[in-house]
Amino acid sequence: ADKPLTFIFGIGNLLPEFEKNIIGLKANDVFAFGLPCEKAYGKAIEDAIVEIPKTAFVVDGAIDEEMLFEGNAIPMTDSDGNHLNGVIVEVKDQSVIMDFNHPLAGDDLFFIGTVVSVRDASEEELSHGHIHGNCDSGGCDGCSGC
Repeated sequence: ADKPLTFIFGIGNLLPEFEKNIIGLKANDVFAFGLPCEKAYGKAIEDAIVEIPKTAFVVDGAIDEEMLFEGNAIPMTDSDGNHLNGVIVEVKDQSVIMDFNHPLAGDDLFFIGTVVSVRDASEEELSHGHIHGNCDSGGCDGCSGC
């Protein structure tokens, strides 16, 4: 209750099945529901685990070995300019194995909570895609609306 998740309902920032389960809830309503992985982030895809040459990790002319360790999440860009987040699974002599699946892919999810409050989003919040005034709880991307 000290740090509630704040969000704008219905603009695509949440899992569609999550929204289906909370639609119509009001302040103080309690919810509890599960989502199988197929209705959450999907099953893990084997093709999303790839081997990348270490040369892809060159920073200022040298391979940044300090960033190359198992479990490290690294933002990457593919050849089409798409931004992806990958987690290092294994570091080899000449390459790095990275997993680009969502961290919760393959997991069934369960949610339990209480609705703290509900209000209409302002036009500015809708245009920015997030709630203003909750920068302390991590809901702000640094825009001037907060």
